Parts: sequence; structure tokens; C-alpha cells
Amino acid sequence: MALWKESVKTSATETPEATDLARLGIPETKPAAETPAQPAFRPAPTPTPGKPKAESLIAPDITIEGKIEGEGHVRIAGSFKGDVNVRGDLTIELGARVTGSVRAEKVTIAGELIGNIESAAHVELQQSGALTGDLKAGSLSVAAGSRMRGQAEFGWDDAKDGSSTLKTHGHNGTAS
Repeated sequence: MALWKESVKTSATETPEATDLARLGIPETKPAAETPAQPAFRPAPTPTPGKPKAESLIAPDITIEGKIEGEGHVRIAGSFKGDVNVRGDLTIELGARVTGSVRAEKVTIAGELIGNIESAAHVELQQSGALTGDLKAGSLSVAAGSRMRGQAEFGWDDAKDGSSTLKTHGHNGTAS
């Protein structure tokens, strides 16, 4: 049984199969004599500064245990147990549950986070969101109806005295 098909020398206009390959963006194979020599190594493209970051999704019916690291945005709609460390945004959807520590540029919580937010530029706790753990962020938005149990430290420059913290006790988005 053969696992390959010998190439037949035809042009794209002679057979419908060749036309379909060209339409699908698959290059037509040319004989070796016509193909220019290419280097064996091609360097990986460097990311452009203005290029938008890709988003990864953990779907609602998925449960994952492990560690998430890297660049790009992460949206969790299912269940994740482990640490999240991304140079991008983390969104915890309504109905999702994350257990572990978090480091991200922006953290949006509509579901439940059990663990500390160790570093974030901005945290948004939405109306349906619940955070059980400590929070360190540049800024914090809290919607009425959200819940938090832990300590929150935000708005402080690391170089300045950051000893003052806001303690919350799960009073539906109110702090005491």
C-alpha cells in the first residue's frame, strides 16, 4: 500500500483538483529545477509592538489543573486550578472558578477567584464576581453586589510607603 501519490506534471488550468488547491491557498508543486534554493533555517518572526495579543479560552465545560504562563490574554469560562502568570489580561467569566494565585496586567472577575492577586495594573470586580484572597493592584474597580474576603492594597507606588491596606469582609462590595 502506498502512502504517497506520485506528482503528475500538470498546470493549474488542466485539472479541477489543481484549481481547487490554488483556490484553497495551497501552492502548486513545481519541479525541482524551477524551484529556487531556499535556506533551511528561517528565523521566527518577531512580534510587532502594536500587534494585538492573542486570547486563549478555557471553555465552560472544561476543568484544567496546572499552570498558565506566557504572553497574551486568557479567558476562563470553566474551572482552573493552578497559578496564572500572563503578560496580558485575565478574564474570569460568570460561572467560572479559578483556584490559585494570579499575576496579570488586567484582571476582570465575573465568576469566582479563590487565591491571591499578587500583581495587576487593574482589577475589576464585577457585580457577579467573588474574590477570596488578598489583592495587590495599581487600581481597583468594585461593582455593587460583588463580594471579597481578604485584604486589598491598591493605588500605592512600590517606592512609596505601601503599609496601608483596605480590609474587606465580604459585605457585598462595601469595605470596612
